[in-house]
Amino acid sequence: MTGALEKGPVGFVGLGNMGSRMAGQLVGQGCDVLAFDRDPAVAERVGVRGAPDLATLAEQAEVVLLSLPDSTVVESVVLGPEGLEERLRPGTVVADLSTCSPASTRSIHARLGERGVSYVDAGVSGGAAAAARGTLTLMVGGDADAIDRLEPVFAIIADRVCRMGGSGAGHTAKVLNNFLNAMNLSASAEVLVAGAKSGVDPAQLLEVINASSGANWATEHRFPSIVQGDYLEGGLTSHLMLKDLLLYVQHLGEIGVPSLHASGPVSAFGVALQTGRGDLISNRVVDALGDLAGGVRIAAHAHNGEEAS
Repeated sequence: MTGALEKGPVGFVGLGNMGSRMAGQLVGQGCDVLAFDRDPAVAERVGVRGAPDLATLAEQAEVVLLSLPDSTVVESVVLGPEGLEERLRPGTVVADLSTCSPASTRSIHARLGERGVSYVDAGVSGGAAAAARGTLTLMVGGDADAIDRLEPVFAIIADRVCRMGGSGAGHTAKVLNNFLNAMNLSASAEVLVAGAKSGVDPAQLLEVINASSGANWATEHRFPSIVQGDYLEGGLTSHLMLKDLLLYVQHLGEIGVPSLHASGPVSAFGVALQTGRGDLISNRVVDALGDLAGGVRIAAHAHNGEEAS
């Protein structure tokens, strides 16, 4: 390895669904990873060295990756009284792989910059499966020199690194992309539930859609498994999907763009939370909508053709 990886361990904060897989990829490629998670047992399961606290991690690592739920948690980890800010050495590069508010990201970038610490936002796309394979797409914003230093790390966890511009540009791209992700997933779920209740076999309907103008990422990559009863567990939860949608609405409000299409997916994933599916993969939104339609399950239709209404 070259560049940043020669100078010590890679610090990693947050070993959740995505973070654990990315950290595992780094270890698999021979990196020394020093990780901190609120559950100390996770580091051992992932196969990385566990840091007892953020201070220890900051003292040892010159490259620190964050994979956390939202801006509130990132701000606490970076700027909080027990956080990284006061302990990071000048010259350290921090890359935030979370999905966060672009405004918050720019604020942290400026604040750490005063201490000689570089802060790069790097939204990830591809889900848990791509994280496990090291084939994520990264949407990166920040100073070019800092991104250059991160390239050896990024090359392990991603097969495509898209430089979007200055600080906040990566998280902006991620928030916009996730809105389309949520729109495609929730709208496709609604259509397949409607098809099932109309007596149309979901697998056949899906085949037609994917050969027609309604095809999208969700119909091509998610629903072929879902109609067979495999919800592709382990990915983005409905709770986090709704968080990303609200980030989208907030961002559009800040820049003065009307969010005319946000109400549908916001309502759909809100229903997923209200029906007890907030901590389950967002693909389960199809069952939440099925509940409102009288108990429709598209997998049941695909398997036996019976109407569940």
